Amino acid sequence: MSNESKCPFAGMHGAAARAGAQSNRDWWPDQLNLNILHQHAPASNPLGPDFDYAEAFGKLDFAALKRDLDALMTDSQDWWPADWGHYGGLFIRMAWHSAGTYRTADGRGGGGTGNQRFAPVNSWPDNGNLDKARRLLWPIKQKYGNRISWADLMILAGNCALESMGFKTFGFGGGRADIYQPEEDIYWGAEREWLATSDKPGSRYSGERDLENPLAAVQMGLIYVNPEGPDGNPDPVASGVDVRETFARMAMNDEETVALTAGGHTFGKAHGAGDPALVGPEPEAAPIENQGFGWINAHGSGKGGDTTTSGIEGAWKPNPTRWDNGYFDMLFGYEWELVKSPAGAHQWVAKDVRPEHMIPDAHDPSKTHPPMMTTADLSLRFDPIYEPISRRFHQDPQAFADAFARAWFKLTHR
Repeated sequence: MSNESKCPFAGMHGAAARAGAQSNRDWWPDQLNLNILHQHAPASNPLGPDFDYAEAFGKLDFAALKRDLDALMTDSQDWWPADWGHYGGLFIRMAWHSAGTYRTADGRGGGGTGNQRFAPVNSWPDNGNLDKARRLLWPIKQKYGNRISWADLMILAGNCALESMGFKTFGFGGGRADIYQPEEDIYWGAEREWLATSDKPGSRYSGERDLENPLAAVQMGLIYVNPEGPDGNPDPVASGVDVRETFARMAMNDEETVALTAGGHTFGKAHGAGDPALVGPEPEAAPIENQGFGWINAHGSGKGGDTTTSGIEGAWKPNPTRWDNGYFDMLFGYEWELVKSPAGAHQWVAKDVRPEHMIPDAHDPSKTHPPMMTTADLSLRFDPIYEPISRRFHQDPQAFADAFARAWFKLTHR
């Protein structure tokens, strides 16, 4: 038998697929892209043209699903251990980042299609390690099948996370039908590198700091703002300008912006345990043996206390798995010192912290840490518009809780 006859699937004698081969787009980069005319065609949907998600959702045992999600919150897995034994912070971030791509200029983005599962969104630096959150949800998705879409499940997991940590939401409305291929009709920016600063080619900024329409995020691969400050400059007042612009482009006013930022950072922590150079490629660039995971980390165990995601390290307040007013207690209760995290990111730590405000380590009960804030967090104290709103919420926890509940519902249900 000849070598050529051994492979019945070859399209021609001697043909071979090579990973580095030029595509048609490579050969003719200026060719009009017509793919958007047939994206999300019936043939791309594995559920078939007759599938009715609203009908399937109506058959869902919603109470049982919520019980399973509640149980998952504290079912820490060795392959990706939960901070303080609770996945709440991770699932809130997943839901927030699913919904937070929405922008008013063209109505694109948002959590209505489950697009966080696909490129480029699944591989944005700001979505680091959210592949682990979706993998944690996989057994539940398998159990309930087509009765719950990924789009609904990701948002519902965020809701259940809030409720499991003592926060009362305004509830949940389902009906987000999944897509099954990447969206090719959304313009995310012209930059050719992740997190490109405004001085790089293809910048989304012009003039003093005019953000290109229809974009809302400040850098390629971010959901909102750079938490370290504009282009990484740790200036809280300048950060406030970016925060206001990007949240406004996502249909949030100043009060909603303060409520969402403070409410979201009431829970969980940021991760910057080690050198970011030790973190492997994002999911779309990762080798096949990683089985769909990206950001494989060679620092220590690469998980738990050795996790590196944003590069910022630490929690905002004591008791990061319970709803309370601790975020504002810390924000206004201390002065803040600019430092660098173990990963080299700009962040701020509280000075002269009282013992009762030291935060237990997320994985080692023998250690404690001072509260930290990002530069963007400090804009809530030093921006002249955000500061009085923040102080009002600090003095009136019920008003804060109500504002966060309303803003969260708006964020996740547009």
